[in-house]
Amino acid sequence: MHSDHGKTPDEGNHPPTAARNARWGMLLFVLYLAGYATFVLAGAFAPAWLAQRPWAGVNLAIWYGFGLIAAALVVALVYSWLCRARDAS
Repeated sequence: MHSDHGKTPDEGNHPPTAARNARWGMLLFVLYLAGYATFVLAGAFAPAWLAQRPWAGVNLAIWYGFGLIAAALVVALVYSWLCRARDAS
């Protein structure tokens, strides 16, 4: 099976492009990490807050967990968009 997607062999190896992509990746990682760390710290130090049932009888820990999953998908899409190949024109 051939998996040629039309990219040149050295595409993405351009040092300025790689550096820019790494900066975007680190920024998005830190933003996501802040949200995840808040969840972990709340679970450790404020479990009563996560036990609240704000909507549909489901506790906040579950809603926050779903939010983290959705945020991971959004971060991946944003990173993909930010690091897309740009036209030379």
